[in-house]
Amino acid sequence: MKEYIPDDHNYALKARLGRIISVSSYVALLGWFTLWHLFLIPIPTGKPWVIWLLHMLPLLAFIKVIITGNPRGHAWLCFVLLLPFIQSVLNASNPNTFIYGLVYALLVSTLFASAMMYARWQSRYNKQLAHWASEDKKSSESSEG
Repeated sequence: MKEYIPDDHNYALKARLGRIISVSSYVALLGWFTLWHLFLIPIPTGKPWVIWLLHMLPLLAFIKVIITGNPRGHAWLCFVLLLPFIQSVLNASNPNTFIYGLVYALLVSTLFASAMMYARWQSRYNKQLAHWASEDKKSSESSEG
């Protein structure tokens, strides 16, 4: 593991902001899928809940990660979001689904960026905490001896 280089960034505040935006955009994306596929424009030829479920399953697989705030899980969520992003751009390029695709792309992009930055900032904050704990341990050992 690389040696920690102390810095004066407030990673706790940044991580909290990234987490708030991640959770908000995650919930908004799930709500957008539900609203669009089940209420606004349900597919008339098929069962709309099947299409809805196919869109939701990859995202619902990360619900535990979103709830617990695991930085590594947020990084993996970013990898999974690449495919929905491609789909959102394709939907935005179709005149019939332009609004859906535009909102979809915006929500996926926001979730991607916030999850990526949360993973980075929370990891840095965890390293800061470990460094501060080791500094406290060193200072308490030197004062005892």
